[in-house]
Amino acid sequence: MLSAMLLIISITALAQFALYYWRAVLAGVAAQPVSDRVLAAAGLEADHVTGGDFATLAGIHDLTPDLEPGGGGLGLVRLYYRSLELLQMLAGTRLPVIAMWSQRECVVCARYTAVKIDRRLQVNLALADSIRSC
Repeated sequence: MLSAMLLIISITALAQFALYYWRAVLAGVAAQPVSDRVLAAAGLEADHVTGGDFATLAGIHDLTPDLEPGGGGLGLVRLYYRSLELLQMLAGTRLPVIAMWSQRECVVCARYTAVKIDRRLQVNLALADSIRSC
């Protein structure tokens, strides 16, 4: 019985650590600057990305080819964004602190997607330049 409790506690702690680490990576990438090319492609104002822009940016992300090693998609970010939207809808006006927090997290998701698009474009342009120089 004691060993089962220790196993459950250990798995819970590991899952919590993994979640915090993933969130830190997400915020770290989202903190990087977004190029004007990406903002222009999405029809956004200069350095003014909101949580509502996530769907537009995710659509553009789906259109860009993934040539970056280990680039991956937006599966977990989309899931996180949808859960934040649900939380924001449930919190509504009754819990404004939680609604504001989820709104800020939606902005992080949108900025993360914009930075990932920018990285994909940079890799694709570098590849096109190397092909032209051959």
